[in-house]
Amino acid sequence: MNIVLCGMMGVGKTSVGIRVSSLTGRRWYDTDIMITDRFGRISDIFEFYGEAHFRSLETNIVRELSGQDGLVISTGGGLVLKPENCELLKENGKLFFLRASFESLLLRVRADETRPLLKNTGKTAERLGELLSQRTPVYEHVADYIVDTDGKSVEDVAAEIVALAGNA
Repeated sequence: MNIVLCGMMGVGKTSVGIRVSSLTGRRWYDTDIMITDRFGRISDIFEFYGEAHFRSLETNIVRELSGQDGLVISTGGGLVLKPENCELLKENGKLFFLRASFESLLLRVRADETRPLLKNTGKTAERLGELLSQRTPVYEHVADYIVDTDGKSVEDVAAEIVALAGNA
């Protein structure tokens, strides 16, 4: 069984994934890092090839990872919006939705110029709010577990996931 972390950009999927990996001895993968390592910067992929191309690269990565066992997988924020990705991940994994408030997310992403869905909009807060309202119902629907992150350290969130995964 794999432990799959999903949620909005800035929620801490990468940091928490690394910590869960070290607590469990599982190999950790981050879908965005894998795409960057193989194909270049995500913002460049969005700019030159479009979001649809990026989403197809994500699905290819999901196909590759979902066939393995005993992994911790940190997903990109929009990855679970595609039903095929969720179906593949759920075949051999439990999905954990890392949830944070709008205020927490905004503090974390406001200074990050690398996020293509927020880049050059001039309306970071407005765009983040739109994405949060669109995506939260999907995250809640696909998740096997919901873990609130506000006011918790990476260590606390990771420990909660490990405890929940032990019951899975």
